[in-house]
Order: sequence, then structure tokens, then C-alpha cells
Amino acid sequence: MNIKSATFVKGVTNIDPSLADGVPQIAFIGRSNVGKSSVINTLANQKGLAKTSSFPGRTQQINLFLINKSFYLVDLPGYGFAQVSKEKRSQIEELINWYFFESNCDLKKVILIIDAKIGPTKDDMEMLFSLEAHEKNIIIVANKVDKIKKPDYDKQLGKIRAMVGIHKVIPYSAEKKIGVGELADEMLK
Repeated sequence: MNIKSATFVKGVTNIDPSLADGVPQIAFIGRSNVGKSSVINTLANQKGLAKTSSFPGRTQQINLFLINKSFYLVDLPGYGFAQVSKEKRSQIEELINWYFFESNCDLKKVILIIDAKIGPTKDDMEMLFSLEAHEKNIIIVANKVDKIKKPDYDKQLGKIRAMVGIHKVIPYSAEKKIGVGELADEMLK
């Protein structure tokens, strides 16, 4: 699949008619600072489409991007460590849970982004188990594979695959543009 157009539609912090307008959705979720915005930007081939930051927890709303005028790419706030207040972190958690488990959106796939060098954290595994419990269609993106030392690469990816089970794992590097085509193809299968 080629992404020919990607347009920011809006950011929502609550129930919004756009989320239930019948347009299919592919959601991106991951820990704060895992490189979610960078993955989205390389996929869309647009540098500043999703705002990147070295400040964990920058995304604090659900951002909708219309892709090829046919589906929404949904950028969710990161979970886990974020440089925000406890109250704000709780609001973000509620927003994520509402979107995945209570909203009536037409969710086709969930792209769960993990840090390839670190591997799945406790927070990543909790998110994965919650998504599995609600029978979501999940693809794992192991981002930042360029940060893994060559001799450790196969062993680290093997460890990730063993931890996430049956789910497709796509080695990815936003920086080196590794895995972009594979993820784009998997998204619309």
C-alpha cells in the first residue's frame, strides 16, 4: 500500500462524532517516548504530520489523520512514564481505555509499538493482554531496531517474538526507514 495523502483531521479528548462516523480506523499505541509519532511520520512520508518530542507524554489527545481519503490513522497518547501530573496521567489512561474498550469506532487494527532494544516492558505486556482480552487485531512494531547491536539482533527479536506470542512482529526503524513498506502492507491486509 502506498500512502498518497495524509491529513490531520482533529485532536479529540472525549467522545466525539468523528470516532463513530463509519470511517475505518487503525490505532497506534505505545509507551511514552517509544517513537510513535516518528513511526507515523515515516509511514505517511511527511516529517511534521504527527508532532515529535523528546518530552515523554507530549500527545495528550486522540489525533485523527485521514489517510488516502479512506481510513483514519489514530494516534493515541502514550502510556506509562510521562512527564505530566498524576491526575493528567489518569485522564490519559481513561481516554485510552474508553477508545479501545467502550467506544463504537470501526477499529480494524491496533499497531502496538515497542522499543526493540528494551523489549516489551511490563506496561507493554499489560496493554497487549488487555487488547487480546478484547479480541483486537494486533500488529507489533519493534521500533528502533537500528539501536540494537548487530550480534544481538536475532536474539533480541527472538525474545520479543517469544514474549508477544502469535502476533506479527515488524522490525522497524523510523530513522533508517526499515520496515515502512512491510507495515504499510500489513495495515490494510
